[in-house]
Amino acid sequence: MIRIKRLAKSFVYAWRGLCKVFKEEQNLQIQTAGGLLIFILAYFFQISRWEWIVLVLIVILVILMELANSVVERITDALKPRISSYVKEIKDIMAAGVLVASIAALIVGCIIFWPYLIKLFGQF
Repeated sequence: MIRIKRLAKSFVYAWRGLCKVFKEEQNLQIQTAGGLLIFILAYFFQISRWEWIVLVLIVILVILMELANSVVERITDALKPRISSYVKEIKDIMAAGVLVASIAALIVGCIIFWPYLIKLFGQF
């Protein structure tokens, strides 16, 4: 049975965590702003439903990777005194994951928006 009060608390905790990371992580702020810009462009170009789905998923992927990166950074910082030789490698590998997701998002964005941009600038 679902306990509404317990469920509501879990949403409050999740929102609190999201707000904390957003305040403290510059990269998440930049990625969120980039995602919003992409959504504005998508609205402007009136892209198809499937293109919207792909864009939403890829933007969420990048944001999720950044959230995971923040978690890994905090965990490794907490463990640093005990296993400091691996901390830099762990952080670098997680940052690479965010980079790969960001590059994938850039490629997907180019594939989706290229025809619209050609059409727009072809009119001038």
